Amino acid sequence: MYPIQRPRRLRSSATMRALVRETHLAIDQFIYPVFVRSGKGRRDPIGSMPGIYQWSIDALVEHLVDVYGLGVRTFLLFGIPHQKDDVGSQAYDDHGIVQEALRAVRERLPESILIADLCLCEYTSHGHCGVLDPKGNVANDPTVAILARTAVAQARAGASIVAPSDMMDGRVGAIREALDANGFTEIPIMSYAAKYASGFYGPFREAAENTPSFGDRKTYQMDVTNRREAVKEVRLDLAEGADMIIVKPALPYLDVLREIREEVLVPIAAYQVSGEYAMIKAAGANGWIEERRVVEESLIAIRRAGADMIITYFAPQMARWLVERA
Repeated sequence: MYPIQRPRRLRSSATMRALVRETHLAIDQFIYPVFVRSGKGRRDPIGSMPGIYQWSIDALVEHLVDVYGLGVRTFLLFGIPHQKDDVGSQAYDDHGIVQEALRAVRERLPESILIADLCLCEYTSHGHCGVLDPKGNVANDPTVAILARTAVAQARAGASIVAPSDMMDGRVGAIREALDANGFTEIPIMSYAAKYASGFYGPFREAAENTPSFGDRKTYQMDVTNRREAVKEVRLDLAEGADMIIVKPALPYLDVLREIREEVLVPIAAYQVSGEYAMIKAAGANGWIEERRVVEESLIAIRRAGADMIITYFAPQMARWLVERA
């Protein structure tokens, strides 16, 4: 009989470990989310997210040029409008903040991949992801019509991909139809198909200034207790024409990510959200963890669970570390 081959023999050196490593991180897997607002020369710090800022368009462009130089080529844009109203009209205005940012970044970085987040929560005066009916509930179909209109405006301004994050029923099909009707047949839809009503979004609400003025988003985002529902939501969005899907948040939902990976063949992104980022930064600042080690370990875990791409605020820093290691 042959002796049992023990795994430690493949861990004898760093070179051997690299040779047999199952999961790798690469810079081109990262999507960097950014927040853009009106004004000039603005770099407003976000208190709950150290190192992350609200940028004016001019400052954002220069920042992304630097990040692009590190090898990160894909950016996810969130807008903070100069004014809000009941229907979020700045979302679909041709001169809305995200549309203007798309044009400016596209001019400087023509080969970049620009993903436009597609939701109304940053643009409505009440902070919900859609228009409200007379009873104060989010009205699905009128919201979908506005989202479709917004997608066309984003594509016209230079978006490479539109990413509906609202979780309204039927929105992917309506967006696909609107894009195709306006000549944007080549624009893919990256759907937030499995987006949970999570407590990990707290810092994002400060960053995007989109805290609901009443109630919560549990009536249209997914219940945190449900796993099989996520697979159903993904299948529905793919049937309507989604080209890629997002699981959000990432680390608390690795079981969901793995199950979806086993169900579908399309590219999957996982969003390491603001709360995940903030906890790592806080623990690192207090010396409770080795920040660099935990950042990399957390991203490896997301990749290992099945994500092709990771939306992460750590993208620039992780890119620097990978360049240093090369």
